[in-house]
Amino acid sequence: MSHSPTSTSSNYKSPLQHGGPQTKTRSRARLLLGVGALVVVLGLALGLGLGLGLKHHHSGSPATISSTNSTPSLGTSPLSNFVLAGLQGQAPQTRTYYFTIAEATGAPDGVSKPMLVVNGMFPGPTIEANQHDRIVVNVTNHLPNTTHFQNQTNFFDGTAAITECGIPPGQSLVYNFTLGSFSGTTWWHAHSTQYTDGITGGLVVYPTDPSPPDFPAWDHELLVQMNDLYHTFSTELLAAYLSPDGIDGTPGDEPVADGGTLNGLGQWGGGGDYFNFTVDPNKTYRFRLVNTGSFASIRFSIDNHPLTVIEADGTLVQPYTVSAVVLDVAQRYSVLVHTNSTQGDGTFWMRSQIQTDMFTYDVPGQNADIRGVIRYSNAKDSAALPTASDDPGPGIKKLDDMDVSKLVPAVKDVPPARTRMYTVKVSLQNTNENHFLAFFNSTSWEPLSGTSTFMEVRKAALQNASYAPLGASLQNPDQLMITEDSIQVVDLLVNNLDDGDHPFHLHGHRPYIMGSGAGRYIGQKLNEVNPLRRDTILIPAFSWTILRFVTDNPGVWAFHCHISWHMASGLLMQVNSLPSKAALLDVPQAIIDQCNTQK
Repeated sequence: MSHSPTSTSSNYKSPLQHGGPQTKTRSRARLLLGVGALVVVLGLALGLGLGLGLKHHHSGSPATISSTNSTPSLGTSPLSNFVLAGLQGQAPQTRTYYFTIAEATGAPDGVSKPMLVVNGMFPGPTIEANQHDRIVVNVTNHLPNTTHFQNQTNFFDGTAAITECGIPPGQSLVYNFTLGSFSGTTWWHAHSTQYTDGITGGLVVYPTDPSPPDFPAWDHELLVQMNDLYHTFSTELLAAYLSPDGIDGTPGDEPVADGGTLNGLGQWGGGGDYFNFTVDPNKTYRFRLVNTGSFASIRFSIDNHPLTVIEADGTLVQPYTVSAVVLDVAQRYSVLVHTNSTQGDGTFWMRSQIQTDMFTYDVPGQNADIRGVIRYSNAKDSAALPTASDDPGPGIKKLDDMDVSKLVPAVKDVPPARTRMYTVKVSLQNTNENHFLAFFNSTSWEPLSGTSTFMEVRKAALQNASYAPLGASLQNPDQLMITEDSIQVVDLLVNNLDDGDHPFHLHGHRPYIMGSGAGRYIGQKLNEVNPLRRDTILIPAFSWTILRFVTDNPGVWAFHCHISWHMASGLLMQVNSLPSKAALLDVPQAIIDQCNTQK
């Protein structure tokens, strides 16, 4: 194979019962996270984005490095980032990686732009591991500002001002942890708009347990990372989005992408290139698909090849054959593809189609039709591009695109009974101060300065005090939090009052999707038998969804919209699980020192 760049007392009103947003004044400097600088926070999310399945951590350590002012050119991601090795059957072992975060100038779709990248490449290195492997990642910050790295136990989760304070400029941190029970397709990424600028990469965790009985087999595995692409640096776009007039004269209109890439390559204005997979005929390939974008959902298909869905965000599902798969931001799917088509000359388009339904204004020259190539190894011409212009479909009549409501876990998983229930309302509104912000109920999240919520929770617990009362609370007008200091089964009812869809992501817990529907929840029947469990859930406009999770993972965990612009405008709340146990976590001194240096 090859590729080419071709709950509380009766008189207490819970903040989860409040109505609309309060009048508030937001610190513009904090809101923009330092727009005048290149970047202030970088939550490098090691794939799961959840702190899930991790047995224990090992101590992190700091190191000072020298820095350079030069801006190198973007390098090409190697084939090994996308053609997966497959590690099943190997004994648990330590796998070591070195990540250097720096600026670069690149042209992923042919248009030169400033980028932030890891190891000089886009996408960054793919991490492959088995369950129970030990992962050591040496992260070096060559940016002029603080960076974060996400995943592991809570203090390494990487969400800015929630779990840690980040790696200071010119320093490194060694993240050292052991994987637990999670397996599946995921990714690591920056935890703010910085990943819009290029800091993303794949993460694949292979299971040690056998597949379910009668589950289909495959011969090889490939990774496909797709994203929307902006030619303008994210801090400029964010400043315009959050300005009183908005980016296009209408407050609240999100920045619209110029194009996109597939495995780091795209096409725009007659330039750019095509990513190419060369595959053997009459084989079965597992394509691990990831939407690493910032705003748009993406439709993936392969000309003349049906797709059989077998995984959604790490959950194996009953095989389901479709013509195409739509991935919302941060979602992942695995599909099986049989390379047995007799159509054409052995070359076929992979189509990564940017969905434009959420776009509110036109971008000159925009390309929403991003393509890559599947080439059979016996194709007569090893360099020719596919000739099909319009999408011919999967080669099977009456085959529809994937319907997420038809995804059924391959292994039955009955959720525990609910013991708590909370309700939140989602809205995006223009405040009295003419700031268009995102709200959970009356709260628009704003990061703490010089500390993190986890550190504050830990400090209070070590003094036999509580940072937050049990149940729902507001620690200040900007921090909505659910606290449970015992293991509870929580149903979180999310009412989306916005006219847009939101892909929500919960760190630290893997929620069951108990039910969803249009309008308001008024006691509709929930799926208590075998609901899908996934970490990134699209909640459509004017609809409700109930997510069930168990508060068994100590720490402070973010629940947020994964659209970069919405999170940056405040669409985030926190789940404070088992704070008394979280206070007993062995926090590396390096993490504590990082917060101290930023006060």
